[in-house]
Amino acid sequence: MDDTLGTAKKARPRRSDARRSIDAILNAARIVLGERPDASVEDIARTADVTRQTVYAHFPSRDALIAALIESAAAEYAAGLDAADLDTAPPAEALTRFLDVGWRFVRRHPLLLNPTPTPIPRPTNDPHEVVPPRLERLIRRGQDMGDFDGAQPAAWLAAAVIGLQHAAAAEVADGRLTADRAAGLCQESALRLCRRADVRR
Repeated sequence: MDDTLGTAKKARPRRSDARRSIDAILNAARIVLGERPDASVEDIARTADVTRQTVYAHFPSRDALIAALIESAAAEYAAGLDAADLDTAPPAEALTRFLDVGWRFVRRHPLLLNPTPTPIPRPTNDPHEVVPPRLERLIRRGQDMGDFDGAQPAAWLAAAVIGLQHAAAAEVADGRLTADRAAGLCQESALRLCRRADVRR
């Protein structure tokens, strides 16, 4: 019994240390690859303050590390949307919150604006599949409440808003707009697009 308890006590710190190492490596990858998409595993290990061998102990290849980073980022984005209270906030405010979550995500994960030479894998809960239905539901609620234009299909308005986000992000990536300016223009344009004509005036 004592041996079993002692083994359990030793296992918990090892698991905790491993989790800290993984978190440090993923955070370093987020920062380093965001600045230099072609950065090496050695660069990431140095920033994480771990050895190259430690990185490979958790991630068998650079591609596997990038895949794990993308999975972590997707989960973070989904959690941000969950926390934004999109289903109960007033529609215009909810739309602003939706856009804010997206811009915070892009600022935190600049790698997504400047992809690595290796194609970025799609995560399990791909935002491209998860996000549009949530935005469409938000817009439909705004239409039902009379805040948003009911003459246009909610799916079309959702696609157009997401298109605005992508266009604004591309302007930032190409250096034509600052992130703050792009975020402001995207929000203004999205609200103009979705609001009823008499509310726009």
